[in-house]
Amino acid sequence: MTTNLTPDTIVLIHGLWMTPRSWEKWVERYEARGYQVIAPAWPGLEGEVEALRNDPSPLANLSAEKILAHYEKIIRELDSPPIIMGHSFGGAFAQILIDRGLGAAGVIVDGASVRGIPDLPLSTLKSSAHVLSNPLNRGKAVPFSYKHFKYAFGNTLDDDAAMAAYDRYAIPAAAHVLFEGAMANLNPKTAFKFDWSNTERAPLLFIGGGQDHVIPAKVSRKMAKKAGADYQEYPSRSHFTAGEPGWEEVADYALTWATEHAEKKEAVPA
Repeated sequence: MTTNLTPDTIVLIHGLWMTPRSWEKWVERYEARGYQVIAPAWPGLEGEVEALRNDPSPLANLSAEKILAHYEKIIRELDSPPIIMGHSFGGAFAQILIDRGLGAAGVIVDGASVRGIPDLPLSTLKSSAHVLSNPLNRGKAVPFSYKHFKYAFGNTLDDDAAMAAYDRYAIPAAAHVLFEGAMANLNPKTAFKFDWSNTERAPLLFIGGGQDHVIPAKVSRKMAKKAGADYQEYPSRSHFTAGEPGWEEVADYALTWATEHAEKKEAVPA
């Protein structure tokens, strides 16, 4: 049953190689506009970036289903369905949670692909080759060097800005989650399942970046088309769109779209 409940809560889901700190600018901007903003860490990653670099062991035990269950519990305990936004792997999780009937609207920012999208472009493979090239990395926390960060996240930044962003935000990779995502189309039981024919889910917006090496815009475009969702592309933006200069335009568009398209629904029972 629907009621006249306008979403006043935003849930932000971070991606691989990042923590909730990656959303810090968006949190401040949305809170200044009166929204309750929740940016939970993946389970076990509640510590600061510096602590996770010193002891990355919590990253080794993560799985996509564990992460999804963590966010599903948080969302079901809210008073009403929130706007759910996710970046990169967090975008894939946001997409799946919306498909499960959670949330009033979903915004997928440079979202990792889910089952049903077979594309693994060369730049995507290059971004994660240091992890995926060694099967023994599965189940490990794999370091993310500045060289890898510069290619994957900092390709539109100068060296000083890229190094500052690396120092501020980057953590090792939860390799098991990355392997799960890469193999989703070969595993019918994958946690990265999405019902492309679902017409009952809340509205979705996909945002792509024309300079994104990790999830090229053509992948975001394809997901939006297959899902029957809206799509917005920023030709000059990289995978680090939530933090690189000009992030305000993306954050504002995401919020405006979400508030205009959000379904007004009662809370989903826990």
